[in-house]
Amino acid sequence: MTSDGTVWFVGAGPGAADLLTLRAARVIAEADIVIWAASLVHADVLDHARPGAEIVDSSQLPIEGVLPLYRRAAEQGLRVARIHSGDPALWGAVQEQLDLCRALDLAVEIVPGVSSFTAVAAIIGRELTVPEVAQSVILTRLEGGKTPMPPGERVRDFARHGTTMALFLSAARSGQVQAELLAGGYPDDTPAVVAYQATWPDELVVRCTVGTLEATVKQHRLWKHTLFLVGPALAAEGTRSHLYHPGHFHTFRRAEPAARAELRRQAGARTGGTATPGHTP
Repeated sequence: MTSDGTVWFVGAGPGAADLLTLRAARVIAEADIVIWAASLVHADVLDHARPGAEIVDSSQLPIEGVLPLYRRAAEQGLRVARIHSGDPALWGAVQEQLDLCRALDLAVEIVPGVSSFTAVAAIIGRELTVPEVAQSVILTRLEGGKTPMPPGERVRDFARHGTTMALFLSAARSGQVQAELLAGGYPDDTPAVVAYQATWPDELVVRCTVGTLEATVKQHRLWKHTLFLVGPALAAEGTRSHLYHPGHFHTFRRAEPAARAELRRQAGARTGGTATPGHTP
């Protein structure tokens, strides 16, 4: 028999309470119990909780300390909003909680949130996927920490792609991060960004290079709540996507013949022959 209780796993975004989604604000307002981690989530998100809601700070609780709340929700048909920093899909320890909730026959729903890597891109005013420069974004963390990395997932191996990379949970070992990025093939002058507490009142966002990343982190004495962005797209200018080019066509727009011919010429020059531009941006 399925319980009438519900657990929402809510992405709180990078910090600023006004970056919550409308859905996140709604389910927090509807919750009987709001679980949040004071060490990771800004207190302003609790402004969305209704008067009388039970507020639980999970920052000092293992999962065994949260489990009784889920059991009570199952027994009493309560609604729980479990707030996670950023997006629950990334390093949120959500899967183990989903398994527990389903074992209790609780209804579960994940409410996505803004990730810190997209928030930092917005702060610095950059696109992370610039045409002909970088069309992929690698999200990872430095190996060798508390949580083992699977075989084949190493920063230097990812660095060999030369594309945009976002490194989480790695600031305490910035020297090793820098060494791995360089060993993987990023040039010393590759643009980088060090972002601490992005969108919080005390945020610090500093531009540097891969070669000065360690010195930048140590200068500002950072070791937690810090994200690194790395890659040539952080400084690239002057490239253009096909999406809004007059020579590009799709279901809702026809291409201008002269502009279409120019795109074909450019594509042929790049490939050494005749090529037809695709429909992707």
